Amino acid sequence: MVLKKSSIMKQLLYTCILSLVLWSCGDDEENFAPKPKGFNRISLPKSEYVGLDTTYPYTFEYSKHAIIRKDSSKIAEPYWIHVIYPKLGRAEIQITYKDISDDPQKKLMELIEDSHRLASKHLYRADAMKYYEHRNADNQPVLALGLTGEIPSHLQFYTTDSVKHFLRAAIYFRTATENDSLAPVIDFVKKDMLHMIATQKFKKNTNKK
Repeated sequence: MVLKKSSIMKQLLYTCILSLVLWSCGDDEENFAPKPKGFNRISLPKSEYVGLDTTYPYTFEYSKHAIIRKDSSKIAEPYWIHVIYPKLGRAEIQITYKDISDDPQKKLMELIEDSHRLASKHLYRADAMKYYEHRNADNQPVLALGLTGEIPSHLQFYTTDSVKHFLRAAIYFRTATENDSLAPVIDFVKKDMLHMIATQKFKKNTNKK
């Protein structure tokens, strides 16, 4: 089947924006239980970036002050990783990836719906939400959702080439510290995620692991 990438993506992106507010809270996403730790005042480092290891089917630039760790959860799949900021309030960016090449249209719809369902878990605690549409380094559409309030995830996005690759990313803070205190760190990591979006690409002719 020949897919028209631009029309499929446009239809799916805007259809699923409406569907987000209709989803009830799901339970597939990892629970990030706050831990009763204080948050010491820290000095934010200069924003500097390095490229992701070339063994992945996707690439992007991430903070020089973060480390890459493979997802070790029970549901983890190949190429799922965490971008961890060990010195910044226990912040991390969770990356999940799916190969959709065996049934692109069906899998893409399922993954987009799943992304919105997972994001909807935070809506009842959020003060506000806003959608952003960006473009990655390959000029492919990226749909991002920004949330404010006492929530563990403040920015999430997903992107796809609509025929082979699907990638989702979400910021999390594993701490009980109130977000007013974390505001500078949240803004710092959000800036890094926007840089990640701008530099993100999918590899060509990547074989399944």
